[in-house]
Amino acid sequence: MLHFFPLYAISSQIPCLCGSAPCLLCRCCPSSNNSTVTRLIYAFFMLLGVAIACIMLLPGMEGHLKKIPGFCHVNCDVLVGYKAVYRVCFGMAMFFLLFSLIMIKVKSSQDPRAAIHNGFWFFKFAATTAITIGAFFIPEGPFTTIWFYVGVAGAFCFILIQLVLLIDFAHSWNESWVEKMEEGNSRCWYAALLSATTLNYALSLVSLVMFYVYYTHSDGCTENKVFISINMLLCVGASVMSILPKIQESQPRSGLLQSSIVTLYTMYLTWSAMTNEPDRKCNPSLLGIIGMNSTRPAGQDNVVQWWDAQGVVGLLLFLMCVLYSSIRNSSTTQVNKLTLTSDESALIEDGPIHPESFEEGDGTTRAVDNEKDGVTYSYSFFHFMLFLASLYIMMTLTNWYSPDSNYETMTSKWPSVWVKITSSWVCIALYVWTLVAPLVLTNRDFD
Repeated sequence: MLHFFPLYAISSQIPCLCGSAPCLLCRCCPSSNNSTVTRLIYAFFMLLGVAIACIMLLPGMEGHLKKIPGFCHVNCDVLVGYKAVYRVCFGMAMFFLLFSLIMIKVKSSQDPRAAIHNGFWFFKFAATTAITIGAFFIPEGPFTTIWFYVGVAGAFCFILIQLVLLIDFAHSWNESWVEKMEEGNSRCWYAALLSATTLNYALSLVSLVMFYVYYTHSDGCTENKVFISINMLLCVGASVMSILPKIQESQPRSGLLQSSIVTLYTMYLTWSAMTNEPDRKCNPSLLGIIGMNSTRPAGQDNVVQWWDAQGVVGLLLFLMCVLYSSIRNSSTTQVNKLTLTSDESALIEDGPIHPESFEEGDGTTRAVDNEKDGVTYSYSFFHFMLFLASLYIMMTLTNWYSPDSNYETMTSKWPSVWVKITSSWVCIALYVWTLVAPLVLTNRDFD
């Protein structure tokens, strides 16, 4: 009997591996909603893929990757890590794109497709692994070049999604503190609100000064001067607009806190764009700025540098956005956030825990299925967002580099710069739209 006990113990867990999110994480978060737990598991899938992609860039991995038949033929020391990241992210992207298509128009957890979305985790993990491993055997041909441009387009879209989530976070933050300020101890909360706003603007101002000092020169770097100046003026204009009487009348809780967060994010996008400029005179490394390793050895101008400061910041922003989109209790769908509209038919909240929670045979409480009457978020769009996130992380880990025509070096090119700087302009335009939309579309409720 004892010999069969381990087998029995393992087999008893198989239903959880093939079952729903409440079963898989019931002991970790027994009072959570099914919708939240499911998103957290998908976020874990994504973070696991990111970790594997990072491992592909570690020193010493080249030797192992070269052993894959047909994976690399030319200049493998430079290209093999770059190609590996592309393959890993291709596997993640295809998995989430497939689920995005499968989950179109799922309305509630009663839909048979909802069971696939909320369960069968072992099979989904196995499918993702199989797609990723298979990607390593894709013939080179035009794959890398095509996938680079797909990655650029997807990363551009995810940058915009980051801003939408950032604006949503800023509004929630501002509303929370204003409510606490109105309830009592107003001086304390007013000081906190003012301090946070001042800190954001101070960081933005410091960034602006450093951009002019280190990323421009009196006899060159014209593009950087234009980028910095335009974004500075746009941020000032958006900040002033947020406190105009007409805007305050239509949106009383719109203010400088949101503007300061958008301004700081715009400064990051400006910096990120300039770090991809091909001209090294206008694109100093962070070590060069702080006085370390300020000169590059002769002939090393195009040495691949996978890890840099803007890449690390990009990773942190990515992690925060994925986790925020996973745990946030939303009163509208993600699609409605992006279109900045309010659809009453979709206002299904992640409400409080109700008695009809699942229970195991031993009395253990499982997560609540809070989507029987309607989903709390768009399954299809959530997967599409993770598809775009996979492309964004692919571009971030490879610094938006692409190989030259001879596949000898990895270089930064102007299309990457323009994609990032354009995204900063679109981001400011989106924020301005959130301010003026109630004035323009008077027949809609934006509460």
